[in-house]
Parts: sequence; structure tokens; C-alpha cells
Amino acid sequence: MASHLDLEEQEQLDQLKHFWKTYGNLISWLLIAVFGSIAAMNGWQWYERTQSAKASAIYDEVERAVQAGDFARAEQGFTDVRDKFGGTVFAQQAGLLVAQAAADKGQPDAARAALAWVAENASDEGLQAIARLRLAALLVQAKSYDEALKQLEAELPQEFAPLAADRRGDIYNLQGKKAEARAEYERAWKGLEAQADYRRMVEVKLTALGVDPKSLAGEKAGGARS
Repeated sequence: MASHLDLEEQEQLDQLKHFWKTYGNLISWLLIAVFGSIAAMNGWQWYERTQSAKASAIYDEVERAVQAGDFARAEQGFTDVRDKFGGTVFAQQAGLLVAQAAADKGQPDAARAALAWVAENASDEGLQAIARLRLAALLVQAKSYDEALKQLEAELPQEFAPLAADRRGDIYNLQGKKAEARAEYERAWKGLEAQADYRRMVEVKLTALGVDPKSLAGEKAGGARS
């Protein structure tokens, strides 16, 4: 009996040796690839957390500088976080913050530069859309109407579409293109929620162009927030 079991065990051992000789290298490389991928993923997640924490600290400095009215320090902080951690949301938020501070201080060039960077580099579509809308507004103030329209040609998240339409309406209105302005204002009005305060502003613009907003009431409205 023992001899029979010994023979079975030897046969199984020989089969295992043959299997390992045939497929051992392949299995080893597959295991290395799998565990290497896991290690790389963990390393990347650690790197991202570290980068995000450092960017957050600089963003806090930018925010404090803006609140203190120290624009030079805020601008330097934005430059640092942009150059070192440009892929983080904190860098993009810092750009919006510095742009607003620059506009408030009567420095439109600096404001436009910060917004242009966010518009081109933001990984978050919402921040990108906000940057484009604000940049378009500054370009309108500078009477760069065609450049402003280019910013609004970019594909934006659906919730920002009515705001972009309203801004295009403003630009066309300033250019004396009343029909185009009316079409954009109508598009904005239909896309805004009925309760949105912003919709009241669009209604005023439509009324000024001779359009009764009540005539549009039967058409479906979207769900953007003002």
C-alpha cells in the first residue's frame, strides 16, 4: 500500500515538475507584472496625495494673501503652484482666485493670463468652464469681441450652456447683431430653471429686444443653475 502511494506521489511530483518546467517562466513573469502594477498604482496614489497636499498648502497661502490685499504675494503663490503642481485642482482654483483679485485691482492683463491658463489646463471641466466664461467677460470689456466668442465656442458642460448663450447674446448685442443676440438670449432663457434669479436678467434683455418671455414659456426649459 505504501509503495503504491509512493508511486502516485512520485508521478504527481513528476507532473508538477514538468508543468513548472513548461510554464514556470511565464507564470513568474505574470506574477511580476501583476505585483509590479499593484506597486506602481500604490506608488502613484501616494505621489498624487503628496502632490495634492503640497498644492493645498500653497493654495492656502494664496487665499490668505488675497484676503490680506497682498496681490504680489498671491500672484507669486499662484506661479509656484502652477509651475510645480499644475495638474492639481488647487492650482486651478488658485488661478481663478488670483484672476478675480487682479480684476478687482484693475489689472486685466494679469486676470486674463490667469484665466487663460485655467481654461487651457484645468482637468476639471467645471473650473474650465468658469474660467472661459470669466475670460470672455474680460475680453468683452476690452472690446475683443471675436476673442470672447472663441472662448465660448469651446464645448462646455451642459449646466453652463445657458450662461454661455447669455454671454454670446451680450456680445452680439454690443456688435449690433440683434437677431443673433435674440436667438442666444432665447436659448439661455429656455435652458435656465424657472426659479433662477439669473433668468430674470435674461428676461429683461429679451424684453429690450422686443421679445415677450411669456411667448417662450410653453417651450421646455433646462436645468442650469445661475
